[in-house]
Amino acid sequence: MSDQTAAAPLPFKTTASASRRDLALRISIPLLVIAALILIWYAYVALSGVPPYILPGPAAVASAFVTDWGTLAPALWVTTKITLMSLVLALVGGVGFAIFLVQSRWIELAFYPLAVILQVTPIVAISPLILIYAPSTQVALLICAFLVAFFPILSNMVQGLKSVDHNLINLFELYGASRWQTLLFLKLPAAQPYFLTGLRIGGGLALIAAVVAEFAAGSAGAGSGLAFRLLEAQYRLNIPRLFAALLMLSLLGVAIFAVTSFISWLALHRWHESSLKREN
Repeated sequence: MSDQTAAAPLPFKTTASASRRDLALRISIPLLVIAALILIWYAYVALSGVPPYILPGPAAVASAFVTDWGTLAPALWVTTKITLMSLVLALVGGVGFAIFLVQSRWIELAFYPLAVILQVTPIVAISPLILIYAPSTQVALLICAFLVAFFPILSNMVQGLKSVDHNLINLFELYGASRWQTLLFLKLPAAQPYFLTGLRIGGGLALIAAVVAEFAAGSAGAGSGLAFRLLEAQYRLNIPRLFAALLMLSLLGVAIFAVTSFISWLALHRWHESSLKREN
C-alpha cells in the first residue's frame, strides 16, 4: 500500500518534465534554424567574394549594429512610439466602434461600409492628404498607422460580439438583464478571443504602417524613424547599416508579437479551447 502511495505523484512529475522538454524544444529549434541560416550566409559571403556594398557578412552587420547604435537607437524609439501609440488608439477606437455597430443592424449597415472603404484604400494613396491636413508629420504618421491597425481590431471585435450563443442571450433576457448588462457580462467576455486575435494582427500591422507611412511622408532629420535611416543607408550605399536597421525592425516586430501573444495566453489559457492543451 505504501509503495502505491509513493508512486502516485509520478504522473504529475512526468507531465511537468514533458512540459519543460516541450518548452525547451520550442525555444531551441528556432534558434538552431536561425544559427544555421547565419552560418550559410557567412559561408556564402566568404566563399563567393561578394563585395560588402552588395551583401555584407554577419560580422559587418553586427559591427554596424554596434557602431551605429547612437544613430539607430533614437530612430528605433521614434518608430516604437508611433507603433505603440497607434496600436493603443486602434484598440480604443476599434473596440468602441465595434460596440457601437452591434447595437443595431441599421447602424452596422450605415457605418460599417465606411470602415471597409478606409481599410481597402491604400495608405500610400491617402498619406499626401493626411500630411496636408495633419498639424505635424508625427501626427500624420500616427494617423496612417492608426488607420491600418484599426480595421483588423474592429472586424474581429464585431465578429466576436455577434458570435455569442443566442441561447445565452435569451437566458439573459429571460432574467431581465438590461442591454448594458448583457454587453458587460456576456458579449464582451465571449468576444475576448476575437479581440486578442485582432490585437496580435493589429500590432504587426501598426509597425508595418508606421514604416510605410514614413516612407510616404519622406520625413527626415533628428526626429525621424527607422524608415528614414533605411533610405539614408541606401542612398549612401551603407549596406551594413541598412541591414542593422532591418534587424532592429524585425526584432521590434518579434517583440510586439511576443508581448501580444503572451497577453493572449494570460487571458485565455485557463478557459478557452484555443489555449488549452489537449490531454490526448
